[in-house]
Amino acid sequence: MSTKRLYRSVQDKKLAGVCGGVAEYFNIDPTIVRILWLLCGWFFFPMGVMAYIIGAIVVPKSPY
Repeated sequence: MSTKRLYRSVQDKKLAGVCGGVAEYFNIDPTIVRILWLLCGWFFFPMGVMAYIIGAIVVPKSPY
């Protein structure tokens, strides 16, 4: 049985690979995730930036 895990993307990354990993997890286009994250960072400045930093620290890199 295969379990779905969240990893930071190694192939589709701009900064730390968090948005690419979230996009792979939900099977959507990474550009959509990046735009949503940008909007969250713009309107809720501390929350979006802190969520990305925490994601970059906590979410492990993809092993493949």
